[in-house]
Amino acid sequence: MNNIISWRCEAEDAGVRVDACLCAHSELSRSRIAALISQGALTIDGRLEMKPAAKVMEGQLLELAVPEAAPAAVLAQDIPIDILYQDADVVVVNKPCGMVVHPAAGNEDGTLVNALLYHVHDLSGIGGEMRPGIVHRLDKDTSGLILIAKNDRAHAALSEQFKARTMEKHYRAVAYGHFREEHGLIDAPIARHPADRKRMAVMADGRPSKTEWQVLETLNGATYLDVHLLTGRTHQIRVHMQSIGHPLLGDPIYAPNLRTSVRIPRLMLHAYSLAFTHPSTGKRVELTAPLPEAFEATLQKLSGRML
Repeated sequence: MNNIISWRCEAEDAGVRVDACLCAHSELSRSRIAALISQGALTIDGRLEMKPAAKVMEGQLLELAVPEAAPAAVLAQDIPIDILYQDADVVVVNKPCGMVVHPAAGNEDGTLVNALLYHVHDLSGIGGEMRPGIVHRLDKDTSGLILIAKNDRAHAALSEQFKARTMEKHYRAVAYGHFREEHGLIDAPIARHPADRKRMAVMADGRPSKTEWQVLETLNGATYLDVHLLTGRTHQIRVHMQSIGHPLLGDPIYAPNLRTSVRIPRLMLHAYSLAFTHPSTGKRVELTAPLPEAFEATLQKLSGRML
């Protein structure tokens, strides 16, 4: 069964592309609308129109047939998750260390997406499928804030913020050794490692990558940092810190044999704060996630302030 989006063009719509016009008056993203138009889902005054770039005229009746979102192929599972914020457009989850975000080979279930499909009941679909729209990802071993869109429109708007770097993300990290400066910027391109496809590396032909860091506290053989991502590459913080001789403690990929004064139970990286412009209200949303217990306990031991 199809849902019909109808719009009678007004004076201000005249000369606007039909996909842009429908985007402005619906909850669908422009790319989703363009795809539907190309598939023959649009009529203008009863006549089929298959060109998303067609210009509209005042008084024309646009009718777009939108199929109901298909059920996701991914299994919904009753896995506990910590939802810190939720409204009609977005969900923000405090993801635990060890949880994979997306189902994939070797991790078909038990993921954040499986849990979201169970706990979030007002998804309107992303790309025609009833699934959550993951705006940015976190590594399995990284804990903290992750942003999810509930509908096409929110997903497109938030993804654009991510690309435009108007979405601000700060991490808490514990890196090996001590820093000579109180703050710094790592500007080094990142690409897939040429010999190990599971790793990333600083490579001359990689994608531009920038990471800001600020010392919060000097620890016993390590440093507690605030890390601000200016780009969003896979393993960016982990790769950048390793490249300057300060790998993250507990990193099983980039520093598996690192010796420290205390036992490190997990990767010492946590997505601590997130700020974005709400896709519907236009207001700035700012959230923080407290340090996980194992992270906090390890930090206390390294600082000499035993719990």
